[in-house]
Amino acid sequence: MMRSTQAMRAAALAGAAALALAACASSSGSANDDTSEAAESSPLIVGTLLPQTGSLAYLGPPEIAGVDLAIKEINEAGGVLGADVEAEHTDSSDADHAEVATQSATELISKDVSVVIGAASSSVTLNVIDDITGADIVQISPANTATKLSGYSPYYFRTAPPDTVQGAALGNLITGDGHANIGFLVFNDDYGTSLRDVAQATVEETGATVTYGAKGAGQEFDPAGSSFSTDITALVATQPDAVAVIAFEQTKQIIPELVAAGIPASAIYLVDGNTADYSADFEAGTLEGAQGTIPGAFPSEEFQARLKSVDPSLTDFAYGPESYDATILAALAAVKGGASDGKTIQANMAAVSGADGGEKCSTFADCVALLEDGSDIQYVGQAGIGPFNAKNDPSSAFIGVYLYGADNKNVWVKAVEGSVG
Repeated sequence: MMRSTQAMRAAALAGAAALALAACASSSGSANDDTSEAAESSPLIVGTLLPQTGSLAYLGPPEIAGVDLAIKEINEAGGVLGADVEAEHTDSSDADHAEVATQSATELISKDVSVVIGAASSSVTLNVIDDITGADIVQISPANTATKLSGYSPYYFRTAPPDTVQGAALGNLITGDGHANIGFLVFNDDYGTSLRDVAQATVEETGATVTYGAKGAGQEFDPAGSSFSTDITALVATQPDAVAVIAFEQTKQIIPELVAAGIPASAIYLVDGNTADYSADFEAGTLEGAQGTIPGAFPSEEFQARLKSVDPSLTDFAYGPESYDATILAALAAVKGGASDGKTIQANMAAVSGADGGEKCSTFADCVALLEDGSDIQYVGQAGIGPFNAKNDPSSAFIGVYLYGADNKNVWVKAVEGSVG
């Protein structure tokens, strides 16, 4: 997930060096030779950089619960290398409050964390990734989808797929419902345009036409705007039979105006940035029949209950499985490498994900038992992703499709699996 209009920093690492290190990460099976004795004896400290405030704060609780549940279960299984895992939680806020994440990243680095889980927003990640990975700290996002982050740093991983997977799923969903003239109402943001570009290519491959908001048309709206009436009027004038709204909190203003302008809710499609609970925002029935896509496998009832055991107030579970898996993978990488420092974890992340093959295991305890027996492993987690590829993206992932009812709440309908190129 990505938001903000800030320009991305210049690429921090030369492409050749990044690919060489990423390839090394995929094949390494042990810690670096220069790992210190102090690192081996230090407890694994996991930091989180997840939204507690700002427009994406609704994503924070399930993500934080995923991390806390993983740490609880790891420690119940004996911890990492004989020591309990520790957590340091900080707020990422959103890209409109970039200073929050910057301060949090500085705090986490000062506390000697070896791993940072986050951020949820790709734009927030782009603001802090150089500082975090430059300190030899592994950063694992449970929710970043921007294609620009693929292969960005050998120390950056994600357990959510890039937009190439969600964009294709969104486009296929729209055309599969029989729509042939599609309008995109998309904000001028790297997340928005990246997702739009893939969805547009997908629908056009089927012979459908993009009537509004196409790449290069200059019809993206300003995410900081206070009114979107002009954009909606221009879109409706092109007579689309379906509208994809790629936005964040602006959606609360956009949806009622779209419906009032004659676009039926059943022809409206949302994405992970705005497939939220709108029961308190819209009149009953406003969104009935609308659909949305969210990367990730839908958590089972059993896993939902486990998440609620650490946060009983949870009502949403988006990216909880991805956060849980990110934490388990980091802990397993430390166990495999025999040390809890960032260099060791980075060197073993791909291997424990199954990039080199290995016996499948689905719990921390079972995976550790295999590692202690000298076996290679493939951790099969709650998110259902494939092993990390050379760019540290999951090699395959699921996209969930959600349907809105009369109460303006969404329910999971199905999942589609896609490969990551």
